[in-house]
Amino acid sequence: MAEAGAVSEHKSAAWPLAQVYAALIVYASLYPFGEWRTQGISPFAFLLAPLPRYWTGFDVLSNALGYGPLGFLITLGGLRSRLARPLLLAVGAAFCLSLAMESLQSYLPSRVPSNVDLFLNAMGGAVGAMAAWALERLGALDRWSLFRARWFVPESRGALVLLALWPVGLLFPAAVPLGLGQVMERVEEGLADWLADTPLLDWLPVRDVELQPLIPSAELLCVALGALVPCLMAYSIVRSLPRRVAMLVLVLGVGLGFTALSAALSYGPAHAWSWLSLPVQLGLLLALLLALPSLWLTRRGCAALCLLALGIHLSILNQSPTSAYFAQTLQTWEQGRFIRFNGLAQWVGWLWPYATLVYLISWMARREPG
Repeated sequence: MAEAGAVSEHKSAAWPLAQVYAALIVYASLYPFGEWRTQGISPFAFLLAPLPRYWTGFDVLSNALGYGPLGFLITLGGLRSRLARPLLLAVGAAFCLSLAMESLQSYLPSRVPSNVDLFLNAMGGAVGAMAAWALERLGALDRWSLFRARWFVPESRGALVLLALWPVGLLFPAAVPLGLGQVMERVEEGLADWLADTPLLDWLPVRDVELQPLIPSAELLCVALGALVPCLMAYSIVRSLPRRVAMLVLVLGVGLGFTALSAALSYGPAHAWSWLSLPVQLGLLLALLLALPSLWLTRRGCAALCLLALGIHLSILNQSPTSAYFAQTLQTWEQGRFIRFNGLAQWVGWLWPYATLVYLISWMARREPG
């Protein structure tokens, strides 16, 4: 009875993850958002158009898999919330979202709506929904609920969502390994372009000094703090010391693996570990040395230290520019074959640290000391 009560105290993380994933699908489907125009035909004309003559296995796979997590998360949230017919809800949501995205793509010169894409997206959502339903029937979701109740405190949903999104943000290339949130330079350039030829341009704060690349010691510190922040966040929701140790190993392993995967996608499999320079290795070692004594901190102490580390990390990272070579890497993602995954990783990588800041501040404000 105590275990059942503990399980019921935990709110499902599936709904916020589904909302985030749907928003990222919208971004990925409508990117780059420019040069909207009308062709004088119905935006739903693609439904009755002939099947496309040219397609690739990458297109088929990306369309089928892209909506799978959405169907899975919606079904999972529906099952956890005891909604009627969660499979129908998930498949219907995937189909309607895909239909809206394909019809809007008819107004974008760089995108081509396709009835095949609509079918594959709906099928991907259905496969994801069936996977969630099968796991529920097999009792896997109940076991996860029990596992979560044993490992994590009841108010852990927000942190679990952020920890689940962290590897997604790592997939988008970063100028500094594990350095998420380097947005200041782009924000300044975007605001300058947006306010061009207006009196408000003079109000735009401009830094008087030219940004300088990070020196090795600053890069080392950024890497260390970038790895330490998710470890401390995990500590703040885990119940016991041995489980904190397990989370430390898991978080660092995921960080290394997804950063290597990002490098492999950007530069080729032969360069998967080329980012692991001496400053980065020392930064990872420093993160481990800081994370080990933090194992004994209270949950509130971990959250406070995480907030401090994140603030320092963002301050150092946003005082440096991105190199021209790195800008070419971003073009590979933003204009090449990764365009479908661009929105799924880019915005998470940019916004994850700031969403974490908001979460930690609100968490610290409402929790009792302990």
